[in-house]
Amino acid sequence: SQLPDPAIEDQGKDYIRPILNKYAALCVRCPGYGTRTNTVVLIDSEGHVTFTERNMINADVNQWQTNTYEFKLHS
Repeated sequence: SQLPDPAIEDQGKDYIRPILNKYAALCVRCPGYGTRTNTVVLIDSEGHVTFTERNMINADVNQWQTNTYEFKLHS
């Protein structure tokens, strides 16, 4: 069979999308609370992975450190 299965891939989208759109944000900034890390994981069709993470330094919104790791998945 085909994965992901198109018959089940869309199940719940009408329920979950409004919730995700309401609460998901790229960057949250509130007094005493907010986004301190952003992570992106890319995997290509050959199993090459690029993992990039950006971390706030010392709770200063103007200072960020970015680290990228690349590796291949074992089959």
